[in-house]
Amino acid sequence: MKAAQVVKYNAPYSITTVPVPTSHELGPYDLVVKVAVASHCHTDGMVRSGIFGTKLPCTGSHEGAGTVVLVGSSVSDFKPGDRVMCGLPLHPCGKCLDCTSSPEAKQRQYCTQVDGHIGIHIDGCFAEYVRVDARSSTPVPDTVSLLSAAPLACAGRTVWRAVEQAELKAGQWLAIVGSGGGLGHLGVQFAKAKGLKVIGIDARDEGLSLTKESGADVVVDARKGKDEVVKEVQRVTGEQGGADATITLADVDSAAALACAVTRMHGTMVQIAQPEEVMIPFGELIFRDIRIKGSVLCSPEESRAMMRFIAEHGISVKTVPFHGLDKIHELVQTVEKGMIQGKAVIVVDKEQIEREKELGVRY
Repeated sequence: MKAAQVVKYNAPYSITTVPVPTSHELGPYDLVVKVAVASHCHTDGMVRSGIFGTKLPCTGSHEGAGTVVLVGSSVSDFKPGDRVMCGLPLHPCGKCLDCTSSPEAKQRQYCTQVDGHIGIHIDGCFAEYVRVDARSSTPVPDTVSLLSAAPLACAGRTVWRAVEQAELKAGQWLAIVGSGGGLGHLGVQFAKAKGLKVIGIDARDEGLSLTKESGADVVVDARKGKDEVVKEVQRVTGEQGGADATITLADVDSAAALACAVTRMHGTMVQIAQPEEVMIPFGELIFRDIRIKGSVLCSPEESRAMMRFIAEHGISVKTVPFHGLDKIHELVQTVEKGMIQGKAVIVVDKEQIEREKELGVRY
């Protein structure tokens, strides 16, 4: 099969031919998925630069969706023909505290004894077929398209949990720093559908436009500078002096400090972006008592809840499709120019997308 692989750090993807995963390679909980759509994520650039020490060659993309073609012997909740959003962790241990510590095991995605994560340590979704773990994969409702499901595999799962970690009630203020990107525009919609008031902060014309399009109550241009952004947020939030919680999705050095500054005293900042260092003035932690949380992906149960929520509330995923794996270089160039709105995706198998029309896909 054709695949787009990282064969050398800090170099373009190589379009190669690799073996198709077979039934002989399946673990008891594995699936082989015929990929319909594979999405590009910021993390893919980190893989290509060698940050994760990925053993090369490795097929890229940890965001994929498609149709199940093979199932392992212990898989009970998927069968061939099912539409699926691919899971990232492959083979969690099932025994550590993160796998077993709560009734819903809502920290299972933190298991450190996994074999790896697809597209990061193990061959991913920039290919015609991919092997994934059924236990971390999610059924796709008939109303949700595979074009939307692929970006949701990481971007959606990650920002869904971030909004959940903010622990706000309807009517409270949530600020999002980096609101007009692939994660941000989903976070705005998730928060609005939960009844929150949303302040979107971005530093790109495209990002500000998408923030407004996604339904933010207030849109703030970060290019005005920290002091002006804080004043604007404090003006709209009134006496409480800032957002009840803030999510940081931008990875520029100043983003975390700005996120804390626009958050009210004793509020929460959820850090999602992954700069090499998260820089926050001590005064935000000590004198303003800003509570910092980190968050990654979703547990399997949270991922299913996200999909039900999307099917119920009609969350729209902004995608920029490129057709065929041969378009990977064009996709990367477009992303690196910083002009894209939403998520760049590769349509690997257009026939699966065409067949969805019979299902009544809406989102």
